[in-house]
Amino acid sequence: GVPLPGGCGGDEGGAAADTTMDPAIDQSAMGHGDMNMGDSHATPAANAGGDLVSGTLKVLDTRPPGLDGVAGTADLARRDDGTTVTVELTGLKPGASYIAHVHFGACAEGLGHYQFEKGGLKVPPNEIHLAVDADDEGRGFMTAENDRVVGADAQSVVVHPKDLMDNKIACADLA
Repeated sequence: GVPLPGGCGGDEGGAAADTTMDPAIDQSAMGHGDMNMGDSHATPAANAGGDLVSGTLKVLDTRPPGLDGVAGTADLARRDDGTTVTVELTGLKPGASYIAHVHFGACAEGLGHYQFEKGGLKVPPNEIHLAVDADDEGRGFMTAENDRVVGADAQSVVVHPKDLMDNKIACADLA
């Protein structure tokens, strides 16, 4: 496969993430092509119906300098017809781009990206990714939808800079 920028850490077993994907997939936009990376105008998870779990983002020691004040929330709604995830952030670098991912397990476990088909492609729709661009005041908001329902092991959301994928900024445990 074609190498992608580094991931959010290990796979479910804690090993280094395989950051390759099928070369037939468009590699533009950080290797994500036209895949669903969210829609800022979509219905937020808190209003999407279904079973809602939410968490408060807590900054991590792996955050890059200058992001000590990042705060926000993550919401995940499981519905009969799919999953909706929303992140809302403050304290970001104005104009910078960020990515959030749903992860297996709790933040403290440091597990890899949640995948509908474990060992499958490391991109949507097999994973849930949210592309977040900070506004001039360092705020970011994004909602992503997937037509599949995440399992109970989808327990956290991790945020990192788009250009520094291994530098996790913050994590929210979903409860």
